Amino acid sequence: MIENIRMAFLGLTSNKLRSALTMLGITIGVASVILLVSLGQAVDGFVRQQFEAVGTNLVIVFPRADEEGVTQSLTLGEARALADPFRVPDALLVMPQRVVNRDINFEDRQITSRVIGVTTDYLEVRNRTVVSGRFFDREEFDSQARIAIIGQETVRRLFPDGVNPIGKTIRIQNISFRVEGVLNRIGGAGFGPNDDDAIFAPLTTVLTRLTGERDLSGNRPLTNILVQALDETTVPLVAQQIRQTLREERGISFRDEDTFQIFTQTDLLSSLGNITGLLTVFLAVIAGISLIVGGIGIMNIMLVTVTERTREIGLRKALGAQKADILTQFLVEAASLALIGGAIGITLAVSGTLLLSAFFPDLEASVQLSSILLATLISLSIGIFFGIYPANRAASLNPIEALRYE
Repeated sequence: MIENIRMAFLGLTSNKLRSALTMLGITIGVASVILLVSLGQAVDGFVRQQFEAVGTNLVIVFPRADEEGVTQSLTLGEARALADPFRVPDALLVMPQRVVNRDINFEDRQITSRVIGVTTDYLEVRNRTVVSGRFFDREEFDSQARIAIIGQETVRRLFPDGVNPIGKTIRIQNISFRVEGVLNRIGGAGFGPNDDDAIFAPLTTVLTRLTGERDLSGNRPLTNILVQALDETTVPLVAQQIRQTLREERGISFRDEDTFQIFTQTDLLSSLGNITGLLTVFLAVIAGISLIVGGIGIMNIMLVTVTERTREIGLRKALGAQKADILTQFLVEAASLALIGGAIGITLAVSGTLLLSAFFPDLEASVQLSSILLATLISLSIGIFFGIYPANRAASLNPIEALRYE
């Protein structure tokens, strides 16, 4: 075997350009597969980290159209029902929200942003902190105070040149609001769009001053209701209690469908995990085509090699080499081509992953040892699989005809 390996490397080095071109398909395939798998795992980990940053014990309720296409809005009365400890005993906090898009003005600068009406429980429900200034209190909430708490992306867009927003007056739909706080940055975590690019105000203020909308029953509609469960294990129970309470509030019979939707962050996290997993597999399969192309290249070059070395094969057989010896020799050469190409691909993948981590540190991309071992095994398997036919063809040559070959 050692002699076969030595001869394989002699054969590879005697035709360096041809060997390099043959290994190129394997190199590209291995590098692509490892990089895409590492990227997929990094994205999945980043998404999970973002969700876990705001807790995995949240349940969110949305309105949904009934069978006739009529949407029944969520109301403050329903939010109060969900906050009743006798009806939803495993809920820790309940926070209704109203989201509107409005033009925001500060001096001569204007942007369009989401304005989110929330309660004083927002920081605890969403696991956020105020990095500058303060949040509004219960008295300001009850008095419909015109107070704004803004995200850091909104600060960047609305207050250029490092202007401190605390205490500044902004106009939302031509109504003056005083900026009292800036929230920490969370990126795109949790439900919906990026909450770093949003303005938060007391829900009472948003419902009365920024929108006069009412539903057919005269209630002011809510966008959604967030419910914080006691812990992650009670989320399914809380979702069940919410469903029962809202069906009672809306008088929905047991035969009718729900006119609301209930989501948990665990459900969304699972769905996103499935999506990223399927995407990673899909991209890896596409990259794996390069491995097949590389394997075909190995088969092609080994067939050429067998033709070029026909007289050598005949001479070895004449001197007593058995069929298994010739078969092993050419299989080792094919496997060596694949393994060297795979090793170069692994090196490129590791280098690419390090660059990815340097440019996008939040992704925390890394190459797992299992990926390297799997890539090595795949390379070896491709070399052996696509080398079997040329090796068997070489081993089956008639020694007399091989010696006569010109």
